[in-house]
Amino acid sequence: MNPVIRREFIGILRSPRAFGMLVCLTIVFSLAVLMRWPSDASVDLSGVQSLQVFRVFGYGLMAGVIFLVPAFPATSLVNEKNSGTLALLLNSPMNGASIYLGKISGVLLFSVLVLFCSLPASAACFAMGGIGDHKFLLLYLVLGLLTLQYTTLGMLVSSYVQSSDSAVRITYAAVFALLFLTLLPDVFFRGTGVGGVVAADVGQWIRGFSPLPAVMEVLGQSDMGSLGLKTLPGVTRFVLLALVSSGAFAAWTISRLNHRIFDQSRSKGRITNEMDGTSRLLRRLIFIVDPNRRKGGIPWFLNPVMVKEFRCRRFGRAQWLLRLVSVCAVTSMVLTYMAATGITSWGVETIGALLVLLQVLLVVVLAPSLGSGLISGERDSGGWELLRMTPISSFRLVIGKLMSVVWTLLLVLMATLPGYVMMVMIAPELSLQVQQVLVCLLWTSVYALSVSAAVGSLFKSTAVSTSVTYVIVIGVFLLPLLIWLGRDAPFGFDTVQTALLLNPVGAALSVIEAPGFESYELLPLSWWIAGGVSGLMFVLLGVQVWRLSRAV
Repeated sequence: MNPVIRREFIGILRSPRAFGMLVCLTIVFSLAVLMRWPSDASVDLSGVQSLQVFRVFGYGLMAGVIFLVPAFPATSLVNEKNSGTLALLLNSPMNGASIYLGKISGVLLFSVLVLFCSLPASAACFAMGGIGDHKFLLLYLVLGLLTLQYTTLGMLVSSYVQSSDSAVRITYAAVFALLFLTLLPDVFFRGTGVGGVVAADVGQWIRGFSPLPAVMEVLGQSDMGSLGLKTLPGVTRFVLLALVSSGAFAAWTISRLNHRIFDQSRSKGRITNEMDGTSRLLRRLIFIVDPNRRKGGIPWFLNPVMVKEFRCRRFGRAQWLLRLVSVCAVTSMVLTYMAATGITSWGVETIGALLVLLQVLLVVVLAPSLGSGLISGERDSGGWELLRMTPISSFRLVIGKLMSVVWTLLLVLMATLPGYVMMVMIAPELSLQVQQVLVCLLWTSVYALSVSAAVGSLFKSTAVSTSVTYVIVIGVFLLPLLIWLGRDAPFGFDTVQTALLLNPVGAALSVIEAPGFESYELLPLSWWIAGGVSGLMFVLLGVQVWRLSRAV
């Protein structure tokens, strides 16, 4: 037996978090089925009720895979590299393929346990009748391949990064890209005449990377984005692309498992202020923000903790923020331009929904990445003791930390404002709705930041805090949308409306009258809930910082 398999698998099982995760999943899956279990002794011969239970179970199982699987492979290789054991493995008689097979097998075995936790709930769904064996087999096939795809992707990311928290951030960002962004090309090109038939076919195949169309097809709902056209079934396309992409990710990672993985070329560096006058003038004409220019001192009116966060964080540096803002601004302008020029027949409401989802996706990816390590990163690196020795108060420390994330999120949100301006120019009657949408998005940012910062402060390890924060934030924002997908069957109107009230995203989509959200009245209660939860999270963060600053 490959010794790495036993070491990896047993190491995961010995973690209290892994055991608690398996127990919680078993309870959640069982409760999801019991919520829709018949309350009397009658049996629904039509199979409608059993299909409703099956949909709750299927979406819950998919969410569990998306939330939990990527974190373990993302930290697998980078932890070995940082602890020095990867060099020992590479010096052993095992080759790169054997090492990779051992590590990925250990992670996959744990992922199989995650799927096994759903078997009692799956057996209950099957016992209700009305659902064929092939439906369950297809669901587990799709989710099994989804697990394989995310595991190989996480291992590939882990082979490149230098820290476990960076691995978790990048892996979850890639997972979101495969889950949602792959749906956009098909939405753009199908039926619009843009790019012809070839572009439409390419968009369909890119859409196949997302598991959502395949899972919806298995659960008996219309394939997302199919628009009534006869195309290759979503399950078949996803199976093919998942196998190909997983093989490509695995081959890529194995090719890196040699001694060259430790080679990291570093630039000698150069400072603009030390160049000759002509070079300095040329760089100031070319660059809006020169990354090689020596930074000035911290003014007295600025919070030094905030400045420190900006200068030590990759996304805090101005050149990276400008790149991110420019991409967001161009994307929002392109979406609105396509609606204004008649390239698409979506309408202003659909364009507004896409802008909202784009901003929410950016917030969900950025907020946990930036907010989870505000306190845990200092504790993990030893910088917290240095902060405690400074004359900075706990209140000013928290404000400085939070403001470093607030400015980043505000710049990203403001980058999409040109799209909303064009919407108002196209349809002036939407000005009030656009204002309400912007308030909802502002509350979304505050909500995500407060949860990320509060949850991240509870852990000492940056990697653990990042993983847990991503799971919680994704759950808060994604689960209501999954419940919305099951509206009318199995969830009723009141259940869906209650779920959408849990975060301001549903309110933003209902205000803009996105398709499927028109009938829900979520304002102003959604704002009050977001404000209350955010306030509690900020209080929790303050109490935790006060406690840590007094710790001996």
